[in-house]
This record gives sequence, structure tokens and C-alpha cells, in this order.
Amino acid sequence: MDKRTKKRAILIIIDACGVGSIPDFKDFDEIQESNTLKSTCEYAHKNMGGIKLPNLQKLGLANIDTYPGFEAIEKPIASWGKMSELNKAKDTITGHWEMVGIEAQNPFPYYPNGFPAEIITMFLEQTGASGILCNAPASGTTVINEFGDEHRATKKPIIYTSADSVMQIACDIDVIPLETQYQWCQIAREIMRGKHEVARIIARPYKLNPNWIASSSPRNDKEIKAADMKYVRVGDKRHDYSVLPHGKSALDAVLENNGHVLGLGKIEDIFAGVGISENIHTKNNKDGIEKLIHVLKENKVDKNEVIFINLVETDSNYGHRRDPEGFAKALEAIDERIPEILNTLNENDLMMISADHGCDPTAVGTDHTREHVPIILYNNRIEARDLGTRESFADIGETILKWFSITETNLAIKAESLI
Repeated sequence: MDKRTKKRAILIIIDACGVGSIPDFKDFDEIQESNTLKSTCEYAHKNMGGIKLPNLQKLGLANIDTYPGFEAIEKPIASWGKMSELNKAKDTITGHWEMVGIEAQNPFPYYPNGFPAEIITMFLEQTGASGILCNAPASGTTVINEFGDEHRATKKPIIYTSADSVMQIACDIDVIPLETQYQWCQIAREIMRGKHEVARIIARPYKLNPNWIASSSPRNDKEIKAADMKYVRVGDKRHDYSVLPHGKSALDAVLENNGHVLGLGKIEDIFAGVGISENIHTKNNKDGIEKLIHVLKENKVDKNEVIFINLVETDSNYGHRRDPEGFAKALEAIDERIPEILNTLNENDLMMISADHGCDPTAVGTDHTREHVPIILYNNRIEARDLGTRESFADIGETILKWFSITETNLAIKAESLI
């Protein structure tokens, strides 16, 4: 296929940027409704002089709902709407799977009280570790600072979970070699099978923050920003050990039709490599966006291509830590780069912006929130319109297939194209 006639579908996921509770939210141990984007805008309006998202506003994000200081415009340049999740979950894996037509066949287990003794005993026996620290739901950036000193003294891994179906294993790279950390995660992956088959085992390497200065006055987690923390994650060394997808995806269909699928960030890990031609690891949102823009400008693949990126910091750094100011600033940083992204696109490019779940930074606790997600669709030849409320995230995958003129009937979730 000639470069001039190939098409691209660019899918940008702003992790955890939900836009309002799905009606069944109480089934997910949530006592009140959430709205990640609205809560963030309200906080910014009251405490930061407002949120500055002019480019996402131009694309129609503000037209989805009513947001303080983030107003709808009459004629957005992109189509806008929101999507409900069919999978009965509020986690990363099921959210991304549903986008490309995969139905989760069985609920993944969660561990709100930590992992059972039988799991920990097997882990210790098979790894040779002398013990573990934490074993409870926790915010990852917080837990490494709570247990980091003890980990250095004992070499015991920090094991924790969250609202995701996940076991996370955090170790200081100057205490436990990366190769050992990865090996421990592989062992944990094999232990966590059957009734204990969590969606992901995640290696969470971290290190001493070279810019950290000890404070003489105590500060709680709300007052400590990421730059002030004694220990910081080594984001580009993270590795996920995921379960295999529970069915065929739109990504698989693209590959079967001689297409190319490029993942950036944790996309490859989310799909356990299935349906992914190539993946580029990223250190953080800034690095991810820079690599995305580079790929879009380079435009080197001579076939139809899906480019799929997850911008994780809104979730990992700010949503779970219940930091609405950080969440707002992370959105503003993404917004600033939108013009550069748009400048790389032509009539053969279809861009969609969405999210995989919510993580309201003003909600109780540290868990994800069961929310609708936004959908923004842009092509310079497609007339902008209100997409309404879609029944499934899978409309994204169906849109990709239609964009590439692929007829696929073997996906578990039957969806409707956005175009």
C-alpha cells in the first residue's frame, strides 16, 4: 500500500479521566456518584483560578457535560460524547479490552483485605524472599515512601493491590536487582492462577529521589507532591505480566488484514502482546506524547496502522493519590501538546481520545471509580456532531474496523461505529 493512501487510527487514552458515574456504581462499593473530570474542574475553579484546556475545549470535551470554568463551545472541531462500560468492572485491563471488542469472560478477583496467607506462603517459598511488606490495598506512590526505608533494611519486597485486579511488587533497584524483581513477578504470575488469577502482576521498580531533601516538619500524603518524595518510581522499568485476552479483538482483525498496530506505554502489557505488532515504552506522559508526535511525523509504516497510547499519570500519580490539583495540571500538560498532534494529521488520519475508567481525585478512598468515559473523534473531513451516550466502549474498535473497511463478525461485543 502506498504511503499516500494508507490510513491511520490514533487512539489516545487519558487514563482514568471519567465523566460521570454509570448507574450501577453502587455495585462496586461506591457510596456516592463520581465524576472525575467535573470534580477536577470544580477544584481548579475554586482553588487554581480555573482549568486551562483550550485545545480539548476546541475538540468538544467541554460539551459532554457542564463543567465549572470549562465551558462548552458552539462549534467544536471534533465529535464528542461518552461511553458506558458493558464489562462489569472498573479496571485498566477490562476497560482497554472492551474498547477493541473483548468481553471479559469471568470477573477477575480483587483483594480488599490483602492477599491470603496461602498465596504469600507460596511466594516466599518459591522466591526465597525473607518476608513481605504491606500486603494491603495502597496508592503506589505512597506505599514506597511508607515502606521504603524498611525495605532497604530488610530487602523484603513491598506487595500491595488496588481497585484493579492486580498484585503489585515494588522493590528499590539499588536493593533488589531488576532481573530479580522481574523473576519474582513471573513466579507470582504462575502462582496467581485459577481462582486467584488476577488480571495483572506488575513490577514496580523505584529508587531514591536524587532531589529529595528531608523535612523537619511532618507532612501527610496530601501535602507531599511527587517531587518531594524520598522514593520515586522508575517508570520506564515497570513491567506488567497480564492474562491473555479473553477473545479476539479489533486489533487482531487489523493484523489479519495486513495492518500494523503500534502501542506506546503500557499497551503491550495490557494485551499481553496479543494483537500488537510493535511497542514503544515510555517513561511518563511527557515522554509518551513526545514519542507519539515523533511517530506521527515520521509516518514510516506502509500499511494501515493503529497507534494506541495510554497516558497513565492522571491515574497513577494523581487519581489514586486523590490529588485534584495534580490531575488538573496533568490534563493541562496534555492539552498543551494537542496542536502539535493535530498538525501531524491529514484526511487519512482518524484520532480518538478516551479513557479506560474513572479515578475521581475527590472521592473517598484510593480506588478507581465506575464511570462513563469521554469519546472525542476527529478527522478534518468528518463533520463534528454530538455522539450521545454510547452503550459500550467497543464502539471504538468498531470505528477502527470501519475506518479501515474491515468486515469482522467474530468479536464478542457487537458495537456501533462512531462514523
